Amino acid sequence: MAPPRASPGSPGRAPPRARSGHPLRRGRDAARFLPGCPKAGPAPRQTRKIGRIVCDEPSAQPRPAAGAMAPAVPQPRAATMFAPGAGPQPDPAGDRHQRRIRSFQPRRSRVTQAQRQALERLWPRWGIEIDGLSRLDLRALFSGRPVVLEVGFGMGEATAEMAAADPDTGILAADVHTPGQGNLLRLAEERGLDNVRVANGDAVLLLREMLAPGPALAGVRVFFPDPWPKSRHHKRRIIQPEFVELAASRMAPGALLHCATDWEPYAERMLEVLTASPSLRNAVPGGGFAAARAAGRPATRFERQGLAKGHVVHDLLFRRLP
Repeated sequence: MAPPRASPGSPGRAPPRARSGHPLRRGRDAARFLPGCPKAGPAPRQTRKIGRIVCDEPSAQPRPAAGAMAPAVPQPRAATMFAPGAGPQPDPAGDRHQRRIRSFQPRRSRVTQAQRQALERLWPRWGIEIDGLSRLDLRALFSGRPVVLEVGFGMGEATAEMAAADPDTGILAADVHTPGQGNLLRLAEERGLDNVRVANGDAVLLLREMLAPGPALAGVRVFFPDPWPKSRHHKRRIIQPEFVELAASRMAPGALLHCATDWEPYAERMLEVLTASPSLRNAVPGGGFAAARAAGRPATRFERQGLAKGHVVHDLLFRRLP
């Protein structure tokens, strides 16, 4: 006659194991070993939901009285890749300034080793945090060169190319894409470019809080901004009357506002907004759009992607009136 089978809890048989390889604990002790549950004291109440045990241990903080508002739960801040001053910060302005509808969505993508090393090496020298705390001295930053603000530069290839083609003009390139910031700094170092500075944060805040009204800029470039194609997102487009007048208020007479897009409905809206501005005039004879890649603009990665999809690229050139 075969001997009786040992029960799971008897010494004659090892306890069943979970898929992770750890012994599967049963009964009231099970929840005590789950993440987030206390390790000591009486076993907390447990509940089985969809085949798994969850801990229902009450919070150590007392519950608010009836009718009282529960205390706010602090939200985790974005992960910081670099120490302050050693690299671009996730949100340099914080809550110090009035928020607005943003025209950008920070992209979280992998920073390569070369990009990280370029940021660690060059950010203290060529990087600027758009924190809105102080005015920028563009003459000191660029050794007296005229300065062009570039709003959004992707991975920086076209920016480095323009900087190399015109070393007598400084380029203040603003973006929030960390891999692109590192790549542009790397390209500038490799090509010996000292006329590029990389600004991290919201370009609108940079114009409003960190540049004094007056003829600070010799030009503004907005190449292939996010078109926000859905109607409910049109309010997020950067080329709006408010932005155009803000940029014009920091541009010298005759300075060029150069925009480009491969999204035709957005191009038509850009032309409408810029034409209606009392501070600008169309630099194209007869009005309308300029020839593709006007004013020496090199092809950008976004442009090549748009052309591959059959999109038509439109350039717009408007000059600041005296």
